[in-house]
Amino acid sequence: MERLDKILASTGRWSRREVKELVRAGRVRACGALVKSPEEKFEREGLDLRVDGESVLAEKFTYLMLHKPAGLVSATEDPRQKTVLELLPEHLRKIGLFPAGRLDRDTEGLLLLTNDGALAHELLSPKKHVDKRYFVRVDGRLDGEDVRAFEEGMMLPDGLRCLPAGLELLECPAGDEALVTLREGKYHQIKRMLSARGKNVTYLKRLAMGPLALDPGLGKGEWRPLTADETEGLRGRDGRAGRD
Repeated sequence: MERLDKILASTGRWSRREVKELVRAGRVRACGALVKSPEEKFEREGLDLRVDGESVLAEKFTYLMLHKPAGLVSATEDPRQKTVLELLPEHLRKIGLFPAGRLDRDTEGLLLLTNDGALAHELLSPKKHVDKRYFVRVDGRLDGEDVRAFEEGMMLPDGLRCLPAGLELLECPAGDEALVTLREGKYHQIKRMLSARGKNVTYLKRLAMGPLALDPGLGKGEWRPLTADETEGLRGRDGRAGRD
């Protein structure tokens, strides 16, 4: 159990002094009851905590799903370019969130932001082979030979050996769209694999990592907390995730 002032201060919204003032003013409720002292202790997990009637996430770790737009870098800070964290409100930028698995500046789609280092390690560890699924569009026409090359695993011209991957061709007039599933996350892997096949990637979007799929209701640049089921799916997943 943890003190209320510590729990609320960890959200990045208030200092402990400000929490004390909130409690004194009768603005904080926990599990429906008015909190009388900032020193009261509660279990974070499942705690219904509200300030001025607004629900406050009290869990120790935060998990956010972000629909990353092109033009931002997947980093906590960068002296020259805008980062994905700049899409979040100020209080969420104070709690140690970081991208679990990077996307290129020009790549869009699913990005998990969290401050749970242990979970991020599990998702990104090369030994775990967490699946990542992408939509890709290329300059050229994809064919069965490309599918077979992905299925067999590829040796790239620069010497990189790629594990077998999935390439599912999509029906479209130009024949230039597909779904790609990777079991690893080498640097620019999809672009390098398709380039080795003579196809330049013109658009790339991550749709899923392990059991976590991009919410179709999230517009580019929008985010939301993971649901309890999504969080549990990542913690006890049988899935697979990493970096394009």
